[in-house]
Amino acid sequence: MSMSMADQGLSSDKPSSVFNDLRLEGNFCDAVIKVEDVEFPIHKIILCKCSPYFRAMFKGRSTTDKKVFGIDGLSPEMMQLIIEFAYTGSVSVTEDNAQELLLATHQLYVMEIVQACSDFLGEQLSPKNCIGIWQLTNTCLSPELQRKAYRYITDHFEEVVSCEEFPHFSVRELTAILGRDDLNVRKESIVYEAILHWIAHAPEERKKHIAVLFSKFRLALTNKDYINMKVLSNELVRNSPECNHTVIDVLKRIHIIKNSSWLSGLRKPLTCPRLPNAVLLAIGGWSGGNPTNSIEAYNIRADCWINVTSRWEHPRAYHGTAFLDGYVYCVGGFDRLEHFNSVRRYDPSTRSWTEAAPMHCCRCYVSVTVLNGYIYAVGGFDGHTRLSTAERYRPEANQWSLIAPMHEQRSDASCTTLRNKVYICGGFNGNECLQTCECYSPETNQWTRITPMNSWRSGVGVIAYADHVYAVGGFDGHNRLSSVEAYNPRTDTWHAVSSMRGTRSNFGIGVIDDQLFVVGGFDGFTTSFKAEYYDATVDEWSEACNMKIFRSALSCCVVHGLPNMNQYALPPDALPFLYLEDDSSCPTVPTSTLARL
Repeated sequence: MSMSMADQGLSSDKPSSVFNDLRLEGNFCDAVIKVEDVEFPIHKIILCKCSPYFRAMFKGRSTTDKKVFGIDGLSPEMMQLIIEFAYTGSVSVTEDNAQELLLATHQLYVMEIVQACSDFLGEQLSPKNCIGIWQLTNTCLSPELQRKAYRYITDHFEEVVSCEEFPHFSVRELTAILGRDDLNVRKESIVYEAILHWIAHAPEERKKHIAVLFSKFRLALTNKDYINMKVLSNELVRNSPECNHTVIDVLKRIHIIKNSSWLSGLRKPLTCPRLPNAVLLAIGGWSGGNPTNSIEAYNIRADCWINVTSRWEHPRAYHGTAFLDGYVYCVGGFDRLEHFNSVRRYDPSTRSWTEAAPMHCCRCYVSVTVLNGYIYAVGGFDGHTRLSTAERYRPEANQWSLIAPMHEQRSDASCTTLRNKVYICGGFNGNECLQTCECYSPETNQWTRITPMNSWRSGVGVIAYADHVYAVGGFDGHNRLSSVEAYNPRTDTWHAVSSMRGTRSNFGIGVIDDQLFVVGGFDGFTTSFKAEYYDATVDEWSEACNMKIFRSALSCCVVHGLPNMNQYALPPDALPFLYLEDDSSCPTVPTSTLARL
């Protein structure tokens, strides 16, 4: 990465190349910067323009005969880069030098380079380096990078635990992280195992911290078998009076109480499910013979839905939704009277709606997906004709542009994005249900036919999952389907996977926590509120908590990174004991109780 003052949009007062030539020739230099044993002849006025640090140094430490200025705490290599930036207005930030350069430029208050290094490191975050980068920001003032690195740690905690940097946490840092409601762990047992892993790195020194760390472990969210076999059997826990007392108390209550009221005697941190880092929104649809404006949010951590409907929003069904740059876009659809070309934009952080630019065509039964910062709206029905046309929306310009049309007219299809292509499958052409599929390449602006599905599917759910394109359920012209098939783009082939527990068409679909969820829809007899999810690693479908509202023709999207996630996942104070990990024998809250929340 090379950063120049001009690239950053700064004023064009960067020094002329003449000054750099003079520096390199050693002409007219009026000072020398000395770092370790390396001397850098420079012009004071050039470095003064680069940073207030140099202005203060030359002014405060200068005498009439002072020419050499020593600087400690950085390497000659970093000083070389800083001086070159002062003269040329550009610097090369690389994976090898970014952290050291950030420290050096923070010390010398060269804020343009500090920002460049922060931006670079923010893009390089991974489970292997995020702790080191976050701890670096404790020394170097970079609030944006600090927030980004900390959020990366909490969002990717499961992967971070297994990396070399994890034991580098101080006990204070780890305690704070484990206590966060938004710590992203699929099972609370991961927190306990992380504690043991951290202590095992230096057991004699760290075992004394077991009680304070254990207090952040939400023990009651595991199951009694895990507590007996993994927790109570651990020597560190048994030897800690605080830990031992907590474990025994939880086990007693699980054993003797058979409803959720038993939790009132437990401390809140032990019982409150973590906030998810993403929720599945189920938006609109057809319910009770009419379109609805209902929005429900699914919290996968607590396996429950919360109603987040805005009563001011107009009902719509057979629409598409997309989440992009922090906003949810509701595209096209139908309200019984009108086929929409309108697009509504929802801000989850303020829970408010605004109007976005309308599409070129009215599109009911539309297929919607996101690729490379664009929202794609494909096919649909305009009230008269099944459409082959497609268009895409650029949020920065608030503008829709038509792209190449598909080979076939399709309404009631579904599309998704995989490997920089848009895939659309099935649908209805006005005469028959379709089994054909196409993919779109934005580089060539062309649609290409791919191998047809094994089944005809209208009202299908299509989504990218486990590096395949999944086609789920739908209507084949005779029956609603429970069957599912997956497309491998490498081989251009479809293969069957396990069928859903029930039949459905015109339902919501989304992937969250590496599981494929389907919700609502029509089963051939009635509108459904049922939800289930598929795990490709075991090729199995399982039941999830049902929505509160029966509906079909809804649309789902996954939203993440919300500053007010608690509003979509239930405030912690309102959460009862919703589940125990993998333990059907332990007390849970019945659906009827959840419906009253």
